[in-house]
Amino acid sequence: MLHALTIFVSAFLLFLVQPIIAKAILPWFGGSAAVWTTCMLFFQSVLLAGYAYADFTTRHLNPRRQALLHIGLLVASLLLLPILPSAGWKPLGDEDPVSRILLLLTVTLGLPYFLLSTTGPLVQAWFAREQRAGSVYRLFALSNFASLLALVAYPLVIEPFVAGRVQAWGWSAGYVVFVLVCATGAWRAQRYAMPEEPSVAGISADSSGAIVHTAPSGARMLLWLTLSAMGSLLLLAITNHITQNVASVPFLWIVPLILYLLTFILAFDGNWYRRAWWIVPFFVVLPVMAWGLT
Repeated sequence: MLHALTIFVSAFLLFLVQPIIAKAILPWFGGSAAVWTTCMLFFQSVLLAGYAYADFTTRHLNPRRQALLHIGLLVASLLLLPILPSAGWKPLGDEDPVSRILLLLTVTLGLPYFLLSTTGPLVQAWFAREQRAGSVYRLFALSNFASLLALVAYPLVIEPFVAGRVQAWGWSAGYVVFVLVCATGAWRAQRYAMPEEPSVAGISADSSGAIVHTAPSGARMLLWLTLSAMGSLLLLAITNHITQNVASVPFLWIVPLILYLLTFILAFDGNWYRRAWWIVPFFVVLPVMAWGLT
């Protein structure tokens, strides 16, 4: 339950902060589509950095050092609360808006967002240490469900009824809860050693019938990277098209994100995903979308 609670809270906060902060700074920079695109650049880049941190510390630090480092960063991130952008960040008209938005986001919520982004892979690694026979994939589906819940709740429940300043304070209070449960999980995880890591790229049997794990080839790793990048690329392209050609409002930005997260939930939670069911609709819908944009 601790693993599930940590992942749920972190994923909920991770995606809830995106519309909160974007809505707060949107009037300052003219309400253009570039604001959302720049915010997405920041969020995607920090998310990738968080995954890299989780991978590096899990592979190269022993459990105790990893726990102490992560708890130290969690405590330090509390100094940035609440996530209220200062009025001093308002542009005067002669600055480069992209660099100013990126710097504003980094100073205002950079470290908290970074630590939230590390939680999914880190907690899955901690779970694998404690539950050697357990599967982490349901935790990944849970994180995406929490993210989806945050994105749906914001335009329907939070944004219409809660003032922006209260939203920021409420999010900051939720982040304190996250720090407490995540620090508890990190301290508990140090008691368990890392299991030996067999490769998941391929499984075969030798002449004696023993199971042999083969390392992934460079081509397969490149394929994995390309497929992962395509999801983010399509998400950014679609949101950019919507904000430029429909309207630059947070609700429309959230719709593609909801579909993006729903694909992960279907793929990793149980038996929802069957390639034969989805490959035909994919090759039908994608050309129709391309034709509709011409």
